[in-house]
Amino acid sequence: PLVAMDFAFRGGASQDPADKPGVAAMLAGLLDEGAGDLDSEAFHHAMEDKAIEISFHAERDSLGGRMQTLSKNSERAFELLALAVTAARLDAEPIARVREQMLAGLRREANDPDAQSGKLWRRLAFPGHPYGRPVHGDPTSLAVIARDDLVALRGRLLARDNLVVSVVGAIDAASLARHLDAVFGGLPAQADLTPTPATTTAGLGTRQTRDLDVPQATIRFGRPGVSRHDPDFMAAMVANHILGGGVFTARLFKEVREKRGLAYSVHSHLQTDDASAFLVGATSTKNERAAESLAVIEEEIRKLASEGPGEEELEKAKKYLIGSYALRFDTSTKIAGQLTHLQLEGFDVDYLDARNGLIAAVTREDAMRAGQRLFGDGQLVVAIAGRPQGL
Repeated sequence: PLVAMDFAFRGGASQDPADKPGVAAMLAGLLDEGAGDLDSEAFHHAMEDKAIEISFHAERDSLGGRMQTLSKNSERAFELLALAVTAARLDAEPIARVREQMLAGLRREANDPDAQSGKLWRRLAFPGHPYGRPVHGDPTSLAVIARDDLVALRGRLLARDNLVVSVVGAIDAASLARHLDAVFGGLPAQADLTPTPATTTAGLGTRQTRDLDVPQATIRFGRPGVSRHDPDFMAAMVANHILGGGVFTARLFKEVREKRGLAYSVHSHLQTDDASAFLVGATSTKNERAAESLAVIEEEIRKLASEGPGEEELEKAKKYLIGSYALRFDTSTKIAGQLTHLQLEGFDVDYLDARNGLIAAVTREDAMRAGQRLFGDGQLVVAIAGRPQGL
């Protein structure tokens, strides 16, 4: 007897002013901090009284929200959601509190090698581009974001033409239609978005270090990828699984961890944003073994590009990708989230039936072709946080 809802407005942090990264993230943190006649405390009490969950989050290409409620409380849940979407107060006290929460998060990240390597990699890979800026801003930008900035971005982002919605659970179509009209019907018809320019991963062959006094070096590496609607995407996904996407069967796991004991974990994945696609991976190792770890990673990428996968590892990769897909749909909230993700990527619901068949159809020749495109000459953009030796 649950209703789970997931929705997203296209735009997100890519719409932040160039000199004020973090506006979208701050706005997402404030939409449930008081709305209409309810201040922040009253709004949260109203949710708690009916065990309603409402939250918002900012990604690079979207500003999203989630709601979960018992079906018997759905009327009140949709009322509160409508207030948050259309009448968030953006009061001074919550703004100051959310700003301090975000600053506290940045202070924690200042000594987090994983966070620092990730930010440095983005700056190297996407210089001067919205994708190179931090979603949650920096201390300088957060200090100067004003209420007017939040109001302006809300007015540009929250509209009907850039909205996708997914709802799962005990609710009929007629009731849902009425609720969706009440929540979103009053929004402007069209968003005022600045197009995010298409870009590719820059700086291949670059290595840069962010000095941190920690015993391990965290290495972030990447290169251009394959876009989500490219005919080779499924084959590229299989090729990446063989390289670093598999938990125990991936080549990087075997070579870096099992054979040499260089790291506890090493992984890679395909990232497909609206304006770019890339392969990115990471590992952490002792500072004195950073050079060796990176050399092994680069060698395995070149080897897979030139030789392709073996038949056995190809079949294992396909079986894992097919068999694990169901785990994305084991709760109502996961189902709603996956449906929103599909819509943002431009797929219809029939993709759910077609996806596993597309993976099963990938041949060794497909994986070799896609792998050569994905891994190329093995040149990487590398960002390291720590004090690596030998580089």
